[in-house]
Amino acid sequence: MTDEFPDPTEPFPVRQADGTPYLGSVFLAPATSHPRLRVGAYTYASAFDPPPDWAAHLAPYLFDFSPERLVIGKFCQIADGVKFITSSANHRYDGISTYPFAIFGGGERQGRASLPGAGPDTVIGNDVWIGQGAKVLPGTRIGNGVIIGAGAVVTGEVRAYSIVAGNPAKAVRRRFPDAVCDRLQQIAWWDWPIDVILTHEDKIMGCDVDALAAVAP
Repeated sequence: MTDEFPDPTEPFPVRQADGTPYLGSVFLAPATSHPRLRVGAYTYASAFDPPPDWAAHLAPYLFDFSPERLVIGKFCQIADGVKFITSSANHRYDGISTYPFAIFGGGERQGRASLPGAGPDTVIGNDVWIGQGAKVLPGTRIGNGVIIGAGAVVTGEVRAYSIVAGNPAKAVRRRFPDAVCDRLQQIAWWDWPIDVILTHEDKIMGCDVDALAAVAP
């Protein structure tokens, strides 16, 4: 094992005692190449049964031809069983039937009445912790520093530094007072160089916002 912090381009950042990579946790950016998925540095996902395709495992309805994107920020933590249900999973539900005739043929897909229009992107902020088995629904926008409880079903917009849980997910509370949340957004430690982050890890993990602001580069 090594004491060096892994490079963000290394897909397997965790090493076992014998030095071999642990395959159940990956930095998503280097571990995926999906054209509609954008992931920030140091964001990792875990799975007890490591998949051959991490993008398909996490976002099974995000196809190469999907019009929407899944955007995930830096330093996010994605637990086992999390699923992002992106807009291409949708059916039309504004008419009499919801059946997607067009995906089975019978003519060109383009412009078919049984296909929904393009849906919104799903956007996850920085330093977001998504708990085991949570589902994030199409078009959800999750702010920085959010914690999502295990098994939660999340939709809509989640304010930065909130804790949400349940089905449908509801805000349990904000992690800090509003003024502190606003200040943390301005400090944006996730944009600092990694050497500065590691030097001041104790302040990032602590509760003294003044001390954290004082060391901002």
